Amino acid sequence: MNLKHHQAHVPHHYHRSFAWATVLNTLYACVEWLAGWWLNSVALMADAGHNFTDVLALVLAWGAYRLASVAVTERRTYGLQRLTILASLSSGLLLLLAVGGILWEAILRIIEPATSIAVNSTTTGMIWIALLGVAINTVTALLFHRGSHHDLNLRGAWLHLLADAAVSLGVVVAALVIRYTHWYWLDPVVAIAIAVVIFWATWGLLKESLNLASDGVPAHVDTVAVRAYFCQQPGVEEVHDLHIWPLSTTETALTVHLVLRQMPQDNRFLYQLVGDLQHRFGIDHPTIQIEHRDRYKGLHPQCDVKQA
Repeated sequence: MNLKHHQAHVPHHYHRSFAWATVLNTLYACVEWLAGWWLNSVALMADAGHNFTDVLALVLAWGAYRLASVAVTERRTYGLQRLTILASLSSGLLLLLAVGGILWEAILRIIEPATSIAVNSTTTGMIWIALLGVAINTVTALLFHRGSHHDLNLRGAWLHLLADAAVSLGVVVAALVIRYTHWYWLDPVVAIAIAVVIFWATWGLLKESLNLASDGVPAHVDTVAVRAYFCQQPGVEEVHDLHIWPLSTTETALTVHLVLRQMPQDNRFLYQLVGDLQHRFGIDHPTIQIEHRDRYKGLHPQCDVKQA
């Protein structure tokens, strides 16, 4: 006896949030890069390069978010929801490229310190540009804060923008120190710190994205607890062929075979399992197969149950 349950998730509409975040960050990245070039600040240019990768990551996440809402077809019975996983993975890989580029440029500036901030002795421009970045990235990050708790794709966008705000704040601090100490070597050092912060903040995102892309069990699901839950159900003697995998960054599927001492008379037992799986474990698409014990003579029960 099989029961397949499908519940369409209708998340909060973030299309407008993606649009605002993409436009504002594109404009800011252009302004920041031009300011960094004019002030000869590798910290500003590094942050601008990071912002450009964030814009690309936002576009990828936005595209995947829209495609995930495409209706299912005969050829794509789950629709295009899995693209949200690929988008979050691409976002993490883009961040790694950005980190590499920032480190390379910063190291070159340390090797040749004469090229560091020398065109314009004042750091006022750096401070105001970076403060603008703090404001823009904080506001746009807040647009995705709500969805970041349950959607890895939206969490990627949120982390990108939150990291940008923190990095811009670091540039402000560096500019103030340079103004009063003339430690121009601090500019590339801050760029290296930016790279470390970006890498550290997004390592978890990349790890979880790789796990989901390889059909690993989502982080919020405890397989041992799920198996124990099935074993605790009345009449269940064996749990086998238990598989849990992600359909998207927000939806999880499960298949399982349950061996019972006695077959249920109706579907109430199955409906209870489906409801519990969703509310207790966040599993939205369970497929449960019920099997009678007599067909599995000699099977060693995995569940510690008392025989009736």
